[in-house]
Amino acid sequence: MQANVGAVSTAIAQEARSHRDARHDRLFGWLLKACALLVLACLLGAAGATLWGGRHAFGAFGWHFLISDAWDPSSDTFGALVPVYGTIATSLIALLIAVPVSFGIALYLSEVAPPWLRTPVASAIELLAGIPSIIYGMWGLFIFAPFFADHIKPWLTNYLGNKPDDGKLSWVAEHVPFVGSLFGSDYPFGASVLTAGIVLAVMIIPFISSVMREVFQTVPTRLKESAYALGSSTWEVSWDIVLPYTRSAVIGGIFLGLGRALGETMAVTFVLGNAMKLSPSILDPGASIASTIANQFSEAAGLQKSTLMALAFLLFVVTFIVLLIARWMLRQLAHKEGR
Repeated sequence: MQANVGAVSTAIAQEARSHRDARHDRLFGWLLKACALLVLACLLGAAGATLWGGRHAFGAFGWHFLISDAWDPSSDTFGALVPVYGTIATSLIALLIAVPVSFGIALYLSEVAPPWLRTPVASAIELLAGIPSIIYGMWGLFIFAPFFADHIKPWLTNYLGNKPDDGKLSWVAEHVPFVGSLFGSDYPFGASVLTAGIVLAVMIIPFISSVMREVFQTVPTRLKESAYALGSSTWEVSWDIVLPYTRSAVIGGIFLGLGRALGETMAVTFVLGNAMKLSPSILDPGASIASTIANQFSEAAGLQKSTLMALAFLLFVVTFIVLLIARWMLRQLAHKEGR
């Protein structure tokens, strides 16, 4: 009899605990869902606020706003082409420079560097990632831009551009399409689209290289040792073993750096030149969406303020498109690996 009573009591206690655990699980699930929805609500709220703030600009200029390079506050004539072009151009230049350098840094730290050197170099890279962007901007404005104007820009203009100092076009500028206009410039100072792209590259290298280094270290040692045993060189192991194994994560790190470059404000504002003029040359000054908003928002009113809000919404759109492309590429890679 006592055994039956004890068994019933145990069953009742287990049932009560099961109900309590189920209730706690539901509460925990609701809490996690609320956190996820809060992030989504913040994103939609920011995008909706910028779209609502830019409604007058979109209504006044329509789709022509996206393809117009006009910017005249005195006549309330505005276009988004110059800031959008500057944002994309500087970010692409930064990627072209940062990706190979980051790959080399990550490969060196994970495969080549002696153990005593890996920790100091990795710590230095992490320190670079924590430097405020305004420090990069001041370095670019006071140190790199003058050096660029005195030593790098004259060489690019004379040997690659269509506006050399002596008036004689180089063979490259004369025979290779688009190169002459890309590097031709009469602007004498160092602030330019290329300068901003280089400064951005220095800023995003720590992010991309850190991600690459971490994922390179996840490659099983047996795979690499097997390749070395078959006579493969370090480059062959890196290109045929390490990179294919970590391809998806590497692409994710690259797009993380691209997202960082697209939204950068202060560093780009210092070295881009902030000229609302469309030029095919990357040695001429330009403007980005973030720098335009930072420079003009405090004094903007009326339609100009609405235009700046519309530019902010376009930055949301550009970043969203970049993320979609990243997800599509990762999905394609996963599909091919599944085959």
